[in-house]
Amino acid sequence: MKISYKLVQKVCIALAAFISLYSSRAFKFEKGKRSNVVLIVFDDLRPTLGRMGDHLAFTPNLDAFISRSNYFTRAYSQQALCAPSRNSFLTSRRPDTLHLYDFHSYWRTFVGNFTTLPQYFKEHGYQTYAIGKVFHPGVSSNYNDDYPYSWSASSYHPSSEIYMNTPVCPDAHGVLKNNLLCPVHLRTQPSQTLPDIQSTGEAIRFIKSYRNSTANPFFLALGFHKPHINFRFPVHYMKRFPLENFYNYTPDTVRPNAMPKVAWNPYNDIRSRDDFCNLNISFPYGPIPALLRAQIRQAYYASVSYVDDLFGKFIKHVDSENTIIVVTSDHGWSLGEHAEWAKYSNFEVAVRVPLIVQSPEFRAPYNVGKSIKNIIELVDLFPSLADLAHLPRVPKCIRNVPMFKQLLCTEGKSFYKLLQGNDTKKDYIALSQYPRPGVLPTKHPNSDKPKLRNIKIMGYSLRTNYYRYTIWVRFHPNNFSRDWSTVYGEEMYSHRHDVGEEINLVNLPQFNKVRGRLKHKLIAAFTN
Repeated sequence: MKISYKLVQKVCIALAAFISLYSSRAFKFEKGKRSNVVLIVFDDLRPTLGRMGDHLAFTPNLDAFISRSNYFTRAYSQQALCAPSRNSFLTSRRPDTLHLYDFHSYWRTFVGNFTTLPQYFKEHGYQTYAIGKVFHPGVSSNYNDDYPYSWSASSYHPSSEIYMNTPVCPDAHGVLKNNLLCPVHLRTQPSQTLPDIQSTGEAIRFIKSYRNSTANPFFLALGFHKPHINFRFPVHYMKRFPLENFYNYTPDTVRPNAMPKVAWNPYNDIRSRDDFCNLNISFPYGPIPALLRAQIRQAYYASVSYVDDLFGKFIKHVDSENTIIVVTSDHGWSLGEHAEWAKYSNFEVAVRVPLIVQSPEFRAPYNVGKSIKNIIELVDLFPSLADLAHLPRVPKCIRNVPMFKQLLCTEGKSFYKLLQGNDTKKDYIALSQYPRPGVLPTKHPNSDKPKLRNIKIMGYSLRTNYYRYTIWVRFHPNNFSRDWSTVYGEEMYSHRHDVGEEINLVNLPQFNKVRGRLKHKLIAAFTN
């Protein structure tokens, strides 16, 4: 029988359409299976990962995970402080919306009964459980990690957690100190363990308990305490990082001349540690001696390597075929850039975080191991995870409607389309902010962690593809308003040629037009 060319062509077209339709329907069926969710949050982790370009890092487990995932190279926190950042991304609302810039208020009673990320999954049939530091403990999460709103059961906190800021660091004479640098032998520690080791064990237990379960899908949040100070970890991790590698980490030894004084954080938390106090380093600008600078960096990297090992022990128990896994941090940490340490600022090193996403929807060999360079924010996490799990879309917050009337909404955007490879040409921005009690660095009130009543200045920061622009303006804590015309400091850095944000361009007349455009864009973003 003779078959015409046109008939063959029609059959091919029909077959292609059928395959396409079948694939999409099969994919929808896969989506309908309701994946489990694992959210892993490190504390104070900047992108010190080998796969993200840090040649000093030793993070084989996170690097291997990245090779099987998608990862964002420009993800940003909304405030470089633990409680405000976690409140922000777990409710998908910015610090200015929550009015929470410190540790001393609970959003449900202070501003609104807002739905959280785990609460949303719980309301859609998920078993939700938190291990370690997810919400910041204390009053900022109502002393119970927002249970029972966010979690199906009370959160797990390791028994050794109570010793994190107590004198448990033996010095050369065996005297216990509250040191910044605290590599230890486990046998010398309370219960001969450390908090993150206990949390990892509990996370593995939880995963194993679900292995053959037919119960509802789960949302597990695992919060590691490290690399947050103090740098307490098993001593053998130090051997991975020769001290000589950390002397020339950055050329910065003193505060840059063009940095506004209001932008400076005097790293008061570090100064309070016993080993640091003994050095009598001048307040507020130091400098820190070269040896200690190298030792702090070495200890930070060792802390990261320590939790990388724990991550590896946990992640091998997670079934990636039916689990969405997201790995991130609450904010970054300065390691001597601008001669600053810790967080407490609007600089890139303080607000940039790793963000890694693995989903059954994006399986190997396609759509994995791919870096995504679009700018995203941690407030994007809530709507993105909802989209990845194919839950009802989280509505956008409406600016002219009072927030207490919008219990469920997002001030972020979903990056689900970016994971699909769509919208990659769009120009996104990131907004961060940091409060100060005054123009000059102070111990009392603490200019790193001012209480709400002491906040007189707010630093607002805009990150675009090529610039970071920051303006420090008058802030009124009684009504949460700001005065854009009263400026205490201004910064502009070009990321085309100055990724370290060393050269403040504000006073160069040739950049006036760019500065004006960025200022207008920042004010519009924070007020519209």
